Amino acid sequence: MPSEDNDRVPENGSECNSMNNENSMDSTVGSDTNINSIKKTRKRGIIYLSTIPPYMNVAKIREIFSVFGEVGRIYLQSSAKPGEKRKRVPNQFTEGWVEFKKKKIAKAVAANLNNTKIGTRKKSRYYDMIWNIKYIPRFKWIHLSERLAYEKAAMKQRLRAEISQAKKEAHYLQSNVEKSKKMKKRKAAENNSME
Repeated sequence: MPSEDNDRVPENGSECNSMNNENSMDSTVGSDTNINSIKKTRKRGIIYLSTIPPYMNVAKIREIFSVFGEVGRIYLQSSAKPGEKRKRVPNQFTEGWVEFKKKKIAKAVAANLNNTKIGTRKKSRYYDMIWNIKYIPRFKWIHLSERLAYEKAAMKQRLRAEISQAKKEAHYLQSNVEKSKKMKKRKAAENNSME
């Protein structure tokens, strides 16, 4: 029968034979090769765009910001309300978030582009508009994902509440109509019996 150490389920992604791993980690802590092999992960930086000009989309924003550094993810909040019919006009956006691979670049972009003109040429459709950019410290993309998931869940709950309220009102109206029909039949029957 195998020992209990080998049969246990690993916790938090650790290996099953933890005793062997602990011993091997102790022996390699002092070596220079192990320290050099651990690569420092770069922190990503996220900037917030409080206004998005009309006709600007994700591709255009990626093109503009990729000049400054490597752009990761981009999210633009649509101005269209859920369930609203789409028109032929391109999608309009109210606000957006841009993630840069390096935090340093995100800070520099926010500092340099904030309150500057978007378009440089007079014939550009963005010539009269200015950037309103803010670097968000200690903000991770997961925070944005959680916020969007919460808003989506809140919207679903609000829709469910509206639907249930509409059903209650329709049921109440239908029952009142049926009651009034019964009352009319009774009055008609009483009038016929009196005559």
